Amino acid sequence: MKFPKVIRTFCPRCNTHTEHSVSIYSHGKRRTLAEGQRRYLRKCEGYGSSRKPRQKFFAKTTKKIAVKLQCKVCGYILVRSIGRLKKLELVK
Repeated sequence: MKFPKVIRTFCPRCNTHTEHSVSIYSHGKRRTLAEGQRRYLRKCEGYGSSRKPRQKFFAKTTKKIAVKLQCKVCGYILVRSIGRLKKLELVK
């Protein structure tokens, strides 16, 4: 799917419609010292143990893609999900 690099949408901080620059959202690196991650690693350690059963096949062929919108007036960032896509291309 082709998606514009700049869209005009509502900014909650400006309380009006403004231009937003668009980029594809990507999650950050996991924090290994976070409590949930330490708990997960503790459950996974040992001989042949796994926290959850291994998935034999994948039911889904696509991922849900989110876009990051940054207001050009105030710099407020909001993340908006646009659903399942195989590929997202930002065009001029």
